[in-house]
Amino acid sequence: MINVMDSKLLELLVCPVTKGPLTFDRERQELISRSARLAYPVRDGIPVMLENEARPLTDEELE
Repeated sequence: MINVMDSKLLELLVCPVTKGPLTFDRERQELISRSARLAYPVRDGIPVMLENEARPLTDEELE
């Protein structure tokens, strides 16, 4: 799980599709790219930054 100490890592990571910023959803353990409308999973504390592993975000999730 990404914790407070990993906030520096989160600042360095960008969406591989848009190169835009990511936000971390602790509840779902996902990195969210609003610009690409994708959620990248975090498995065992490791971000999986592959487009084919990401799930599309719904309009409701982007509000």
